[in-house]
Amino acid sequence: MPLYQNNLLHLAAQDQVCSALGIKLVAGAEIIQIAKTSGYDSLFIDTEHTTLTIKDVGQLCTTALLSSVTPFVRVPHQCGSGQIQKVLDAGAMGVVIPHIHTSDDAKKAIQASKFAPLGKRSLTGMMPHYNLMATPAKQVIEEVNASGSTVFIMIETVDALACVDELAALPGCDVLLVGSNDLAAEIGTVGDWDAAEFIDALRKVGEAAKRHGKIFGIAGLYHRKDILEKVVNEFGARWVVGGVDMGLLLKGAIENSALIKSVQK
Repeated sequence: MPLYQNNLLHLAAQDQVCSALGIKLVAGAEIIQIAKTSGYDSLFIDTEHTTLTIKDVGQLCTTALLSSVTPFVRVPHQCGSGQIQKVLDAGAMGVVIPHIHTSDDAKKAIQASKFAPLGKRSLTGMMPHYNLMATPAKQVIEEVNASGSTVFIMIETVDALACVDELAALPGCDVLLVGSNDLAAEIGTVGDWDAAEFIDALRKVGEAAKRHGKIFGIAGLYHRKDILEKVVNEFGARWVVGGVDMGLLLKGAIENSALIKSVQK
């Protein structure tokens, strides 16, 4: 069977935005059904700031693949090449690498994510990406390198912003993903999303992605439609991480609780 479709690459090739639901709390397969029913194209499964286990990741990714919702996983900072390979082997269609500072940081992540000749990832068989079917190694290498191991280099440090062109030029770097909160904190604009320095930083990343034919992604701004409109329509972002399960659940619960308490006159 062919590799499952990577919705991000498919939509970006048509110059369309790919949406993502963030997962930090719910490890059950039901969250995938919610993402599917809600119309999300992909998932941002976060193992950096959560207690989600590799088993959770595998179950979420497998369910997502079967539901045609493309799963991407953020790994913890300095987790090592073994953890990167583990989430990819578990069914992730791409890996999000946080806290990049230099091109060497990015190169190490790419090496761990891609099979030879692009990288040094160890070859395995019977992958979730192929419904566990035995697949010729040559096919796996070609297809997974191309669209089954998308590498997201996070731009969330001053260092990464300074060398964003160098990062974008790297073979195997597929997406430049802005982590809005950490980047704003590093450049001194945290809490002020309208600051010229922050908007300029977003523009700079978008321009670098366009110059080098890479995808521009944005996370952490799902609450600011006005900025997202600029980032998408002017700066060219094509992967947009929306709300996170935890925040969406809490928001809905607070609103519902307030409604109930307002009923009695």
